[in-house]
Amino acid sequence: MTKRPLSSAALALLLLAGCAVGPDYKRPETAVPAAFAEAGPWKVAAPKDNLPKGAWWKIFHDPALDALETQATTASPTIQAAVARRDQAFAIAGFSRSELFPQLSLDPSGSRTRFSGNRQTQVTATRQAYTTNSFNLPLDLGYEIDLWGRVRRSNESARALAEASDAAYQTVLLGVQADVAQVYFTLRSLTVESGLVDRSIDTRRKALDLVRNLYSGGAGAQLDVLQAETELASAESDALTLAQSRTVLRHLLALLCGQLPENFAFDDTGTLPDAVPALPVGLPSELLERRPDVAGAERTLAATSAQIGFAKSAFFPSISLIGSAGYNSNDLNSVFNWDSRQWSLVPSLSLPIFQGGRNVANYDRAKAAYAEAVANYREHVLVAFQEVENGLSSLRNLDQQSLVLARAVSSSRQAATLSTLRYKAGLVSYLEVIDAERTALQNERIATQFNAQRFVASVLLVKAFGGGW
Repeated sequence: MTKRPLSSAALALLLLAGCAVGPDYKRPETAVPAAFAEAGPWKVAAPKDNLPKGAWWKIFHDPALDALETQATTASPTIQAAVARRDQAFAIAGFSRSELFPQLSLDPSGSRTRFSGNRQTQVTATRQAYTTNSFNLPLDLGYEIDLWGRVRRSNESARALAEASDAAYQTVLLGVQADVAQVYFTLRSLTVESGLVDRSIDTRRKALDLVRNLYSGGAGAQLDVLQAETELASAESDALTLAQSRTVLRHLLALLCGQLPENFAFDDTGTLPDAVPALPVGLPSELLERRPDVAGAERTLAATSAQIGFAKSAFFPSISLIGSAGYNSNDLNSVFNWDSRQWSLVPSLSLPIFQGGRNVANYDRAKAAYAEAVANYREHVLVAFQEVENGLSSLRNLDQQSLVLARAVSSSRQAATLSTLRYKAGLVSYLEVIDAERTALQNERIATQFNAQRFVASVLLVKAFGGGW
């Protein structure tokens, strides 16, 4: 007759242990457009879950860039620190998970004690000094019965934070890789500009020789010589400025790749790739699944949701079991005798009665933290769509500007050639030649810069989509 109440009580205890106070997490609804607002010459990518999301930079088909990205991924201190933070977060999650299980420990001890012959005793007791030994070999047990889900909510929050840390690592990884690509293409652009300026210096030296010869022969003016010398000096100054900018970018690449500038081996004499790759653009709904920063914000939101349940569990009683079983004897030889066994089981109940508003304040704080996390998550979503739209718009506008600049470069170069011929024929002053050469060089440099911006915009668009391809 006594087994049924006991079994019913055990069943009720198990049912209570299966519940957890506080809200169960659900990702908040976020408005997602059916298509991107920016229209352009791209194709929609078919959703493929098996697409690699690692070496996205290989779409540029540039071996030098591939080598730099590999170095940065393996040696960047920024990435290594992010990996360490991620590992810490997962270790903390493992520490939190351990609270779900009983804690067992073996705590052997031994002592030898002498009691005073003059110690206080009862009046009728005999006092005498004596020495005794005590040897203990207990196996101690501690376990909190998780009736209200305090431990489970804590573990749920720690797991979500670990996943958020992993997403943060992916964000840092993508950011460093994108920075390497941007610096690389900018450096290549400066190399092309340096080549243009060097050719301009060579042309202006020849022009200076021509003007000096004409002046010596009486067919030119001293003003033309001074103007030619000024233009040559200006071009040489531009070359020095570009050389310094290239040096700074090489040092920045060394930093991103985790190397000292003097040990960084990189050939910066190459040029930009032949063409900007066409990037397949997925649907807006896929963006939330691809962006690691959005995923991290969503995981942080899940962690704060679990903290609400953790804070709410403080309003309910907690039950713990403390047990000990083992052996105790005053003689080491008889420690393991059956008569030396001892055990204890101590259930304890803790019921909050008055906390001075502490639990209420902590519960309110948890709910406010969740509201903040919801706002942060929605902001990350909005920023993600903004960055994609900006990237699409930049690519479209840069493509159009590059076509216009190509026409400007062609016409200005022809005008410079005609001006030189007209000057040699004595039809115009050297000032016209200077203006034509300066305009042609300026258009060529601007065209090179815009071409580099197209590659940089492609990198930023890949980053905005969370990597891939």
